[in-house]
Amino acid sequence: MAFPMRFRLSLLPLALSAAGLALPARAAAPPPEGILAAIPPATEAPVALLVDLSSGQVLHARNPDRRFMPASVTKVMTLYLAFELIEAGKLDPAQVFTMSPVIARDWRRKGSTMFLDTGERVRVDDLLLGIANVSANDGAAVLAAGQAGSIEAWTAQMNATARELGMTGSHFGTPNGWPDEGRTFTTANDLVTLARAMLARHPDKFGYYVGRMGFDYKGIAQINHDPMIGKIAGADGIKTGFTNESGFSYLGTARRNGQRLALVLAGVENGRLRGRLARSYIEWGFAAFERRRLFDPGEVIGEARVQDGAARGVSLVARGPVGVNLPRGSKGRLIATIRYEGPLRAPLAKGDQVAMLEVSGPGIAPASIPLYAAEAVDTAGPLDRIINAVAGLFT
Repeated sequence: MAFPMRFRLSLLPLALSAAGLALPARAAAPPPEGILAAIPPATEAPVALLVDLSSGQVLHARNPDRRFMPASVTKVMTLYLAFELIEAGKLDPAQVFTMSPVIARDWRRKGSTMFLDTGERVRVDDLLLGIANVSANDGAAVLAAGQAGSIEAWTAQMNATARELGMTGSHFGTPNGWPDEGRTFTTANDLVTLARAMLARHPDKFGYYVGRMGFDYKGIAQINHDPMIGKIAGADGIKTGFTNESGFSYLGTARRNGQRLALVLAGVENGRLRGRLARSYIEWGFAAFERRRLFDPGEVIGEARVQDGAARGVSLVARGPVGVNLPRGSKGRLIATIRYEGPLRAPLAKGDQVAMLEVSGPGIAPASIPLYAAEAVDTAGPLDRIINAVAGLFT
């Protein structure tokens, strides 16, 4: 949801230094031994993006809008679409789909696989586990055709979903990322958008299906090649990718002490380097920054004007604690600004996303945190309109 800057409300109490949150000067803490001391060169990581999902703050970006072929990272969109369909009652994990002769002809034993055979019946639950953890190309194809009737119908849903999420730099031609002459492409920014949506909308499904150490199906045990799970504290997936055309790519997250970082890498030369870079980036993201809490969960951050409402304004809150990442040793003032298109129009429901809080300061990338209506605001009745009109004369 976009919030144009036609109406900008700059709240003076949110000038964080004035609120007693000026950053004191302090000596920079050295990063732990083995942590990435410097950002890797573009020759090692042509595309790299590290984002704090809890604040929206970009900790490092290199070519975040460059389009690239995501290979099997494509399956993250297939998983997200499946989660959306389950939530909408259009797909059930207990459903059983069959590997048709047509799907078997194109996808049996092709690349990463669940070893499905022609005519084999398989539950959606197992398909999702296979797609998420052993990158099953056959599983993605069986799921797509089983739910939508054809691969083409499924990819049409993928692209419609991408548009709804605002993934303007992405297009999907397959459910699994198999090379398709460049018809499937994405960007690092779009993948972070997808990861954020998956975690926000489907945390339980994400926790159940994504980030397992491996998957055992039909007595065939396979390992998950994610370079962080089991090796980095708090890591929980999401997906690796590789083709000869695209090189090695990765979308992953890790969570520590309530803070979640998301990482995208693309165009990496080999799998070993991808793993080293992924682990180093995440450790650097947690170690090189000091997270400063600015507002507690449920704390009113500001107020937005409301037009034609029973109240003339609505309080704004975040979904959780609000914090910002500061390079260790930083000093200076932070400025917070609430942005929304306004005045807002009633009615508003409690929990509607209506604004964005932007926190900026010297030497840091801005953080952008969604703000929500703390209470419902009904449409004004005749008496409300009179009261609001009189109040407006004195403000």
